[in-house]
Formats: sequence, structure tokens, C-alpha cells
Amino acid sequence: MKLKPMIMLLVAALGTPFAHAFEAFTVADIKVEGLQRTDPGTVFNYLPVKVGESFDDAKARESIKVLFGTGFFNDVRIETDKDTIIITVQERPTVAQINVNGAKLLEKDQIKSALKSQNLAEGRIFQQDTLDAAINELKQQYYARGRYSVLITPSVTKLDRNRVGIELNISEGDVAQIKQINIVGSKVFSEDDLIGKMSLETSGWMTWYTRADQYSKQKMTADLEKLKSFYMDRGYLDFAINSTQVSLAEDKTEMFLTINISEGERYTINSLKFAGEYPIPDEELQPLLAINTGDVFSREKINKTVARISEMLGEQGYAFANVNPVPDVDKEKHTVGFTFFVDPGKKTYVRNINISGNALTKDEVIRRELRQIESAQFDLGKIKRSKERLQQLDYFSEVNLDTAVVPDAVDQVDLNVKVAEKKTGNFNIGAGYGQDEGFLVMASLSQNNFLGSGKRVTIEANTSQTDQNYTFNVLNPYFTPDGVSFGWGVYKRSTDPNANDLEQGDYTTDSLGGGISFGLPVSDYNSLQFRFDYENLDIKTNQNSPNHVNEFVKKWGPDNQTYTASLSFVSDSRDSVIYPKKGNMFKVAADIAIPPSEIEYYKVNLQNRFFYSPFESLTFMWNFELGYADGYGDGELPFYKNFFAGGVNSVRGFKSGSLGPQDSNGDSMGGDRRFVNNLEFLIPVPGMKDDQSMRLSAFVDAGGIWGPGQDLDGNAVRYSTGFGFTWVSPIGPIKLIYAYPLNSKDGDKTEQFQFQLGQVF
Repeated sequence: MKLKPMIMLLVAALGTPFAHAFEAFTVADIKVEGLQRTDPGTVFNYLPVKVGESFDDAKARESIKVLFGTGFFNDVRIETDKDTIIITVQERPTVAQINVNGAKLLEKDQIKSALKSQNLAEGRIFQQDTLDAAINELKQQYYARGRYSVLITPSVTKLDRNRVGIELNISEGDVAQIKQINIVGSKVFSEDDLIGKMSLETSGWMTWYTRADQYSKQKMTADLEKLKSFYMDRGYLDFAINSTQVSLAEDKTEMFLTINISEGERYTINSLKFAGEYPIPDEELQPLLAINTGDVFSREKINKTVARISEMLGEQGYAFANVNPVPDVDKEKHTVGFTFFVDPGKKTYVRNINISGNALTKDEVIRRELRQIESAQFDLGKIKRSKERLQQLDYFSEVNLDTAVVPDAVDQVDLNVKVAEKKTGNFNIGAGYGQDEGFLVMASLSQNNFLGSGKRVTIEANTSQTDQNYTFNVLNPYFTPDGVSFGWGVYKRSTDPNANDLEQGDYTTDSLGGGISFGLPVSDYNSLQFRFDYENLDIKTNQNSPNHVNEFVKKWGPDNQTYTASLSFVSDSRDSVIYPKKGNMFKVAADIAIPPSEIEYYKVNLQNRFFYSPFESLTFMWNFELGYADGYGDGELPFYKNFFAGGVNSVRGFKSGSLGPQDSNGDSMGGDRRFVNNLEFLIPVPGMKDDQSMRLSAFVDAGGIWGPGQDLDGNAVRYSTGFGFTWVSPIGPIKLIYAYPLNSKDGDKTEQFQFQLGQVF
């Protein structure tokens, strides 16, 4: 008896008995026909019947289901010949090749990876539903990049040996831009103010750079939380986001966002209490309150209070302190009180510190930065500082410190330090232009974590029209286990103060030198540094050289050797080196030329830079500098060690180094006393939202240079004011300045527009 394949397929689909049932029999043999790639053993493994077993219509139906379920076959037929089962299959084709045309936004490797995630790849079995799923996944990749009008047209071509070729023609379309944002239900605050708090925005003059007008589900979620925080921090305890709608225009190139909100009423604080058993007196907890009775409710200040209490307990050894603020809401009076339930838990100690993720960096390089040590009491403040110090090394892209409870020890934890290393070697070739320096070419090879030891090795060459510098430096920040650093370096330098119209005298100098340094950490934020340097300097003059240069060469000769001892103290609490918003950097340094130097002199420099941000979008910077220098014994201050001021980095609006005394040719001579004072307000560029790569500034500068024997009065001080623009661009930092000198006098060299491009500041 033979079974018809189509009938078998139908009943398999419907799960009903065969129209032509047959009597069960014992299988003597099983044959498989139509296989090209699939091994017969694979079919036998899937079959629910074996030789010697009974075969009936139920087993036949199950066999077809199982074989179709493998995805290997387009067609399956089962026939019987006496006590033999004959299975005839038609294999699905395999994917021989996948070609992608028209993709520009996504790399072909990215596309093939997305297709492979849906089981569509060369060498795999082809199924139409797999292709459909893969195309849908690829569309999601484009949707995530704002390309909602993307079109992907597949083409499947049959090839020999039961293979197919797949071609995907992609029309990426245009980026869908946010055309309109509506916030429905806002009464207390204007819609424009609320939209201004969001990262997403409608197309504007800077959105080509920020791409803030491109919709993202992640950004939308974050923006909704920003709106909620904005209201909750201003007393609106019942604020709610009722719904959001995101719609596309018919051409899928424009998007419309609608957010429906309920503001609720404004609440004030009517009581603040502490509860629980805790080791800190209430009078010490009271100053930790970031909010007071009678204030408008603020979720941010409540959370800040919780963080302060938790941090204090953590610094006293309570690793798992829990502070739970429980509200007591009076909806009629629109007041709310909070009871802070404090549960310090048990005082804990750190058993082991486990370090992971450092394939290159040695354990000791990480451990020496940790302020929390093993077998000591848990201290949250020391753990936070440990993380800061590891991040400041700039060896790691990610640093995480977390604690794990030690099994069977309720008072012990392990500190797990997990790092993700990044490349610390850099080879840079760059170019720039500065109004003062002219064209500059820079090349450097540096390794900040040499062989994982934490040592820093740098080879650098900088050339401009006024200066050529070649240096080699090595620094070991932990020359001793206590953190005393040791460094050494050599350099070769040539200068031409008259190049590029700098106008500081027609002469040149060539110097060769080197030195060693020792750094001593006074605290986590303060350090002392001692330096000893040697320099051999050669001065080349000509008939146009200034008188003071010729007189110096006549007295001391064109070639001078100097041995310098330096001592400096630095205190730095800034939150960032590139774009600080708060903190202070204070530095005082003294250099003295010591015997057997041919010329004996000394220099003292003092600088203080203060940063403060009264608002998130506003930073105030105050920079103050003083310098004093003189000769001692039979020596004098060499003219090439004079102080200079003026230019982009001191008193803007005046030419670089132009302030102070001038020689008979009108060239700047510099002086032995220096004063610079800068007041500056910095804000983000409007339309840049959270992007910090650009900043605008308004400033007032003051500065002066006094020469030997010149009275220290205000006549030499110059003032200027103006605006600045700084951009850390892909090609390097750019600084544009427009400054207006407020009290320029005859002979002053002024420049209202000043700029620098590249690695020159």
C-alpha cells in the first residue's frame, strides 16, 4: 500500500486521521531519497520510528512534522512498500552569496552581522521567513539612526547545485527630523522652557552638528525623566506623564512628538525627622539636610540628603547602610513631611581586594592608587577617592569598584576592582596655525603606561616659524613605594623671536639641555616638585640685533651654561583638566641658577585659577598670575629669561609678548616683573544642548610687564575685554578671540581678532 504525499501533508497540518489509513506493520527497512547535502544519518536521528518498531498513520504524521520542522526541506513525502518506509525529500537551497548595494551609512560588515543574527549568512540554509526577519532587523538598524524612509528590496536568484544568491538593494533615504514637539497640559511653565530641558529638539542652526533633531527612543525616555525631575525638583509631587505619541509624516522624513502631562499642585515641606537606631547624633545629621522645613519640595534635595547620610555612615565603616525617606502627604494642604529611617547595618571590614580586567597593567600599579586597604575598616570616602585616582591615570576606559559580602561573615566584604584597559600608546602627527607662532607641525610618540609599569615615555617634536623643540622624557610616578616620582629628559630648542612678525628682536638662540625631577605627594591634591636642569645656550646676533642683546653678548659672551634648581608646589582640585567647572588650581614655582652657572639669577612665578559654576550652564573663571625675577651676586637676569605678556593666553587684544618695555627698534624686550589677571564667563554654545565640545566666553583681561629700574605703577597695565569661542574639533582645538583694548597707548601693538588652530594651546 502506498500513501499519497499531499494527503499526508494535509492531515499533518490539520492533525486529523488519514483519509486512507493503513494497518500498522513492523519496519524492516527505511530508505531516504533526494538527499544532496544532508547526511542520511541526520534524517534517521530526527525520525520518531526505527527499524524493528511498529509504524502506523500516527507515526507517519509525526515523521512529516518532525522533518519539516528541521527547516532542511521544502517537500517531504512518505511512502510504504510492504514493510519498507520510503522517504523522498526536496532539500532547501543554501545561500551561496549575499551582495549589498547602496549602503553608505552602515558598513557592509555591520550589515552582514545584522543578517547573521537572524540566521541569514553564506553557507546556511535559505528560508524566506529568515530573509524577511533579516530585512526587518536591518531596517531597525536604520530606524535607530533616524532613517525611517529606508527601502530594502531583496532579490533571490537560483544557482546551480541547489544554491541561491541574495542581493539586497538599499535606498537609505533621508534622516527623519523632528518637525514639532508639543507638550500638552503645561500651565505653570511655558512649553518652550520645558522643551529647552530636553535633549531632543526641532531642527535648528546647530542641529547639523549635534543631531539633536534626530529621534531616538533612548533619548526620548531620558527626556521624559528630565521633565519629571524638573517638576519634582520644583515642588510638583503629583506630576505625571500621561501619554506620549510619536508620529511620522507620510514621506517618513519628518516626525512629530506629543507629550501629555499633568502638573498637579506645588507642595512644601512641613516636617523633617529621623528614625531608627544609628551611631550618629541627631545634631550631626541635621547639617546633612539639603532641604529645610518650609522649603518647596525637591526630589533632588531629598536624594542629596539620603546620599549625604549614606556617605557619612559609609565613611564610618557601615558598608550597607540604608536610608529610606518615607513621605507623609497632605493633599488638602499641599504639604509633605519626610521621615528618614536610618538603618546603618553592621560595621564592616575589607577582607580582600580583587583586581580584574588588567591584562597589561600590573596589579601593583593599580593597588598603589587605592586608598582603601585590605584588613582595614570599610571607608566609602577612601573607595570613592580610589576610583578617582584610577580614572586620573587615564589607563582605563572604565573603572568599577563594588563590594561583595563574604560568605558566613556578616562583618566582612571583598572589594572588587574591575577595569577595562584602553590603549595608552599614542602616535600623533598634527599641524596647526597660530597668529603668534605661525604654522606648526607636531609629531609625538608617547606611552603613558610603558609595559604596564605605569611609567611614561615621550618623544616629541614641535616646529613652528618661531620655535623648534625636540624632547625626550621619561617619568616614573612611583620611583619609591610612597609615591615619590622621578623623571629625566633631554631637549634641543631653537628660537627666532623675529619670525612671523613676532617683533621681539632680530636674533636667534640654540639651546641643548636636560634635567631630572623629583615629585613628592603632600596629599591627594597637593604635591611638591624638585628639578635640576642644565642648559647650554648659544646666541647668534647680526647688525640688526637690539642693543640690549648685543650688550649682553658683549658682557657674557654668545655661549652660556646654566645650572638651575627649581622648587614648585601645586594644589589642584579641579573637576576636569580640559573643561573644568569647579575647583581651584594653585601653583607657585621658584627657579634659581646655581653655581657653576656663568650667570646667577632667580625667577618666582605664582598662578591661581579658580572655577565656579553657580548654574549648570554657566562657569566663572578667575586666573591670577604674578612673576618676579632678578640677578643675584654678580649676575643679572638674562634677557632671554624675561617675562612677556600679551596674546591669546594672557592679555587678549594685544599682540603676543608685546606688553612692557620696547627697544629702540620698537621690539618688545620683556621685563623682570609680570602681572596678569583674567576674569571670564563661559557658557555652552546655544543649540548645543549637552554637547561640551564648544564654549562661548566673555572676558576682561588685565596685565603688565615692568623692566629693570622701572617704577611698579599702573601706567604699564593694559586692559581689554571681548568674546571668545573654543571648539575641540575633530582636527584639533580651535580658539577664536575678538578683543577690544580698553586703554591702548602710542606704541602698543594691538590685535582685535586673534585665533589658534591645532595643538598650539
